[in-house]
Amino acid sequence: MKSMQGILFDLDGTLWDSSEQVIAAWNDCIAETTDLPNRYTLADMQSYMGKTMEVIAALMFPCLPEADRMAILHRCTDWEHRYLHTHPATLYPESERTLRTLAARYRLGIVSNCQEGYIPIYLAQCGFAECFCDQECAGHTGRSKGENIRQVMARQGITDCIYVGDTAGDEEAARDAGIPFVHAAYGFGTAQHPAAVLHALQDLPELAAQLLR
Repeated sequence: MKSMQGILFDLDGTLWDSSEQVIAAWNDCIAETTDLPNRYTLADMQSYMGKTMEVIAALMFPCLPEADRMAILHRCTDWEHRYLHTHPATLYPESERTLRTLAARYRLGIVSNCQEGYIPIYLAQCGFAECFCDQECAGHTGRSKGENIRQVMARQGITDCIYVGDTAGDEEAARDAGIPFVHAAYGFGTAQHPAAVLHALQDLPELAAQLLR
């Protein structure tokens, strides 16, 4: 049987950078809806990117009970989604040309630890949503990123795949899914043993051709 090749992507720090917009929305939400003095920086947000909501909530509000901190974070993500509709995030250079080139050869998808509704905002704003055949997120399935990668591969009949992400958590997810990991070194995090390192998104077509023979 002929193999089906695919490339699955993390979103934040890999396909776009929404950290400035997200931290602005979250700080506004916390100020408007709580009595907490907490304010967070861009560096804080970039360190949170790629982590699950539960982990982020624990890092942001360690003194609060889990139910309370999760309630605040869910409100923050609602504000974030509204804010992003009018304050678009930054796409990485050559995104459209690169993704269209890749989509002509591979099945492309997005797998993120985000909440439901976040990936569609990216797809609505990027201008090339048709390049992606599938998407999945932890907010929809409640599953780990590795499990969601396997789910998208199964849905799309992908047999040979790489996962492109920017954090150690992404590397772990690819390992859990049993596929090679490509580290987007221009993003927010580090990796220990990636199959390859990507220094700019526009270099991915050449790199993918080497990994997916």
